[in-house]
Amino acid sequence: MYWRGRHADDMTAMTGEAMVVEGHGRPDWTRMEKDLDGILHRPGANLRFHGGMRFNLARHATSDWFEFPAYRFVLPRFEWHQRGSKTLLCCNLVLPEDGEDLREVLREVDELVLPDPDELRSVPLPRTRTDNPGFEGWKTQIRWSLDAFSQDILQKVVLARRVDVQFAASLEAATLLSTLQESTPNCFHYLVESPSGAVFMGASPERLFFRRGREVFSEAVAGTRPRGNNVQDDEAYRESLLASEKDQREHAYVREYIRSVLEAQCDEVTVDEVASEMRLAGGRHLCSRLSGTLRPDISDLDLLRTLHPTPAVGGAPTADALDIIDSLEDFDRGWYAGPIGWIGRDSAEFAVALRCGVVEGRQLTLFSGAGIVKGSEPGAEWLEIEQKITDFTHILGVSVRDAS
Repeated sequence: MYWRGRHADDMTAMTGEAMVVEGHGRPDWTRMEKDLDGILHRPGANLRFHGGMRFNLARHATSDWFEFPAYRFVLPRFEWHQRGSKTLLCCNLVLPEDGEDLREVLREVDELVLPDPDELRSVPLPRTRTDNPGFEGWKTQIRWSLDAFSQDILQKVVLARRVDVQFAASLEAATLLSTLQESTPNCFHYLVESPSGAVFMGASPERLFFRRGREVFSEAVAGTRPRGNNVQDDEAYRESLLASEKDQREHAYVREYIRSVLEAQCDEVTVDEVASEMRLAGGRHLCSRLSGTLRPDISDLDLLRTLHPTPAVGGAPTADALDIIDSLEDFDRGWYAGPIGWIGRDSAEFAVALRCGVVEGRQLTLFSGAGIVKGSEPGAEWLEIEQKITDFTHILGVSVRDAS
C-alpha cells in the first residue's frame, strides 16, 4: 500500500499484515469499530489502519472486480516513512499475539526488500482502448437522466465511464504511481494491492474528511473546468466556472448534503457559503470547505457511514441516485469513488477514490464520472470525463477520445 496526503511533505509505503479487518458484504459497523478500536486503543504508539471500501456497500461485487473485498483495513507489518531527506522504517507488532510467533516476524524482516528507484521500468506503449459506455450509450444515459429531472424524480446523478486500455507489455504500478505523483501535485496519492496482485491506484483532489481530536474538516467539490493553454484562456475558464449557474447548482447539492450530515453529528459547524476555486495541474473545481466539533459519541466509522456517498459521487436524493446508477451502469464501480485513507486513535483522514485506475498485467482500467443535472449536455459531460482521465492518459500516450 501507499499513501501521501494532499499537501503533505511525507509519504508512507507499506507491506505485510500485522492485523486485518475486512469483509465481503455489507459491514457490521459495530463489529468493525470494535475490531479497530481493540487495536488502536491499546497502550503504545499511535498506530494507523490503512484501507478503503466499495462505492456501494449494498451491491455485491461482481466477479471481475480484481478480488478487492467490500472493505479492507490493514495495520501493515512494515511502514516506510519518508519526509524530506529523512527516512524511517517501522515494524508493527501486535502484542501479545505476535509474541507467540516471533520467528515468523523475524523471517518477514529478513525477506523485506526496500524499493529501489533505479529499478523502475519505462511505461510500455498502449495498443487498444475500449470505452464502456461508448458515446452513443452515454447519450442515452444522459437523456434518460434529463427526463428524470423533468419529472422531478431526481435532482442530480453522477454517471461514470470505464475505459480499458491494453498495453504491449505488463505495466509496473510503482512506475506509474511515481510518474502520476509528479504530474498531479496537490492531490491525495494512494495505491492498494489486492490478493490477486491487481493494483488500485489514483490521484484524488477530493477530501471526504480529516479528523484531528474532536475537530473534523470536510469539503464539497463539484463543478469542473479544464486549465487553459495560456493565461488569458485559463482566466476565462476560471470566470466561466465561477459564473456558471449549472455548476453552482450542482455544487450546492454537495455542500448542503455535507452540511446536514455534520450538523447532525457536531456541536457547531462552519461552512463556506460561497464556493471558491480549487486549482489543479490539469483542471479546476468549485470547492466549499466545512468544519465542525464532533460530539463525543461520534466515531470515524460514523462519519464514513453517513458522509459517503456524497452527491459529488452519487447524486441527490442519494438513495434514488444510487438506484439509477445501479440500473444504468453495466460495470461494477468497486472501490472507485469509495472512501480511501487511514484511521488512527487520535486522527483519521479519508479521500474519495477518484481519478483512479486498476493495473492488472497488461491492462489499465480507468474510472471517472461527471455530475449530471438539468442543463447537462452529453458531449460536454463526455469531454469532462476525458479531461479527468488525462491525469493517466497523457503520461501513457493514450489519446483523448472526442464526443463522436
